[in-house]
Amino acid sequence: MLEEYLPFMWLIIFGNIENLILSSQGVVKGVNPRILGGLSILVVIIWLILGTVLTEAAIQYSDVINFIGGLAIFLLGIQAVYASVKNIKSKGGE
Repeated sequence: MLEEYLPFMWLIIFGNIENLILSSQGVVKGVNPRILGGLSILVVIIWLILGTVLTEAAIQYSDVINFIGGLAIFLLGIQAVYASVKNIKSKGGE
């Protein structure tokens, strides 16, 4: 069963890292951590269900899905870092 998910392994790993980045972005913006945590868990559960149900249909497109997902994760990471640096500088940080 695990073999079905191996083509998506890196997307799963980096998607979880991106979830952490987006959560930290929410904290920086002052979002309630409990609401943010609850929403993060809800989104992860939804993706788990979708991934489990749709893996067979998506396996033939795994290279494209990995590329698009990886690109999105990369761009969102850059956006999060940029916003964090901008926020630090606006508060008088280094």
